[in-house]
Amino acid sequence: MNLFFEESGDFKAGAVLSQQGEAYQVELPSGKRAKVRAKDVLLQFATPAPAELLADAHRIAEEIELDFLWEVAGQEEFGFAELGTEYFGRAPQPSEAAGLLLRLHSAPIYFYKKGKGRYKAAPEASLKAALAGVEKKRQQALIQAQYVTELKEQRLPEAMRPLALQLLFKPDKNSIEYKALETACSELQTSPQNLLLAVGAIASPHALHLSRFLFEHFPKGTGFPAIAIPAAPKLPVADVQAFSIDDVTTTEIDDAFSVVRLADGNVRVGIHIAAPALGIQRDDAIDHIAKQRMSTVYMPGDKITMLPDALVQSFTLAEGKTCPAVSLYATLNPADWSVIATETKAEAVPIANNLRHNDLDMLVTEENLANDAGEYPRKEEIALLWQWALTLERGRMAKREGFGLRPEQTNRVDFNFYVEDGVVSILRRKRGAPLDKIVAELMIFANSSWGKLMHEHGVPGIYRAQGGGSGGWAAKMQVRMVTHAAPHQGLGVDQYAWSTSPLRRYTDLVNQWQILACVEHGVTAPLVATFKPRDADLFAIVSGFDAAYGAYADFQSNMERYWCLRWLAQHDARQVDAVVLKDEVLRLVEIPLIVRLPGMQQLARGTHVKLDLLRWNEVDLTVEARLLEVVAATADTVDEALEEPTDDEDEGTVEEAAGPAEGAEAALEAAAAVDESGEADGGAAIEPVVE
Repeated sequence: MNLFFEESGDFKAGAVLSQQGEAYQVELPSGKRAKVRAKDVLLQFATPAPAELLADAHRIAEEIELDFLWEVAGQEEFGFAELGTEYFGRAPQPSEAAGLLLRLHSAPIYFYKKGKGRYKAAPEASLKAALAGVEKKRQQALIQAQYVTELKEQRLPEAMRPLALQLLFKPDKNSIEYKALETACSELQTSPQNLLLAVGAIASPHALHLSRFLFEHFPKGTGFPAIAIPAAPKLPVADVQAFSIDDVTTTEIDDAFSVVRLADGNVRVGIHIAAPALGIQRDDAIDHIAKQRMSTVYMPGDKITMLPDALVQSFTLAEGKTCPAVSLYATLNPADWSVIATETKAEAVPIANNLRHNDLDMLVTEENLANDAGEYPRKEEIALLWQWALTLERGRMAKREGFGLRPEQTNRVDFNFYVEDGVVSILRRKRGAPLDKIVAELMIFANSSWGKLMHEHGVPGIYRAQGGGSGGWAAKMQVRMVTHAAPHQGLGVDQYAWSTSPLRRYTDLVNQWQILACVEHGVTAPLVATFKPRDADLFAIVSGFDAAYGAYADFQSNMERYWCLRWLAQHDARQVDAVVLKDEVLRLVEIPLIVRLPGMQQLARGTHVKLDLLRWNEVDLTVEARLLEVVAATADTVDEALEEPTDDEDEGTVEEAAGPAEGAEAALEAAAAVDESGEADGGAAIEPVVE
């Protein structure tokens, strides 16, 4: 006797060797033996042989027309043997019955399984819907296959063109476009990014990196809605001739300086900060835009401004204009450059010059300043500011050492990126150049002074603090954003509130509102300030700014790395000089490109080496290199290396890409964090302290 039975959803046939109660010992056509329970047996037959029955059953199943079988079945539940009699017009042969069962089982949209060998025909409406679904899937499969073919032939399917970014950054993994892309990538053994670049869906690796950032942070685009630009308010005109010091590419000019010799022999220095807070009101349309963006986004060769261009042009401290500004005046004794008094005013400031680093850096050197050599605009004023900047620096360093920290190092090398028509220039600048130091020290002085002003008036602000935290040494030295005055030990100041870049940072705009309240209302400022004590919105701004600023800094770092790789391609650089930063991490000497050499021999920080660059990839921003030669370290390279951040990337600040002066004080803050914690300030921790 032979049996046709079901086992684990599969149908099998075999010859009975023995029977014990409700169980059979069966030998399958393969020779394998199996134990079969009686309840799993569907047919008992003497002929044909099991293997022949299975072959005949599969042939018969293929010949059965499903639509006719569905019509014959009716709407009542049935057993397969009963349907066999109806379908064949007689009692079916074992092979026919088995074939019918295989056909029923293979068509679940036509027949619903109700039990062992029992089925029920699907209702007509359900069957039509299911068949439509099957047809749709079949058509989608054909389209998907066509997409795969086109992609493999380096052609972009037209339907995928508008979906390219979504397929890369936020794909619907159930879509036929994504499945086609995934299949093509698998067959071509490439990545989605490389394939979409190859077929022209994305113009270039640069466009890929930029698009990824915009897709996440600017999904509605970088343009501004049509809004009314507030007019600059009428203010008393300051009796000064101010000048700014910026990079040639800077358009958002936040700060300028003035120097006046007083009749009593003292010197009055003015630090003038652009005052968009005089035109923007909390919760107005422009405020919502600025709050959403939180900061200008910088990248080599381009930027995405926090504020609309028309508003920037209204408030930027442009040469030849008289601009609204918040001015901090410091009266100084030139004998020792001590501060006699300070005063803050809202006023209109005449801007006589926009000086540029590119024109002055070679002229304004420490040697020329010491010897009164060289000719350049505002020479006398710059010389006086230089003397005060040196005094401010000494004072900060003394306070820094009073906090128990070692002296700050300023010999780190910075790099400026300039991109024109797709060609990048990367220029080295040693930090601590006179113009950098003047801007940095005066900005730190202003931020500290205005932080003290808000604190003394009981007005909350957004401060940056370092030191005194909880946890280990690195945690204690992490830069935190708080809403009360607290020391910034790395900079060597008792309090530090970003207030000098209100055109570019939302925190500075917020602080400028608070500073103006102190200036205009004095002791009643806490009652009328834009943000009152314990205002929950202030904590939300701190949190939002921290997240956005960190993301923008990461993006800038990635774009700088991309342009470093483009620089390598432009110069066909294969054998290059590098400096060891730590362990297996090196930085090229000519450009700020970080390279990892896994398995490299142990070398001291600052060791000068030569590398052979094997290949680099502008899509995933990787570099493969090998060590060619170890050169003895020089004092300069050791100093530079010791001042490099020890993270994987050179984590500068967002401002630094805009020009050396724009981010000078923030760059010093980053360096201060590196000095003490060994980590760059890649974003502030949030410490929401209730006043």
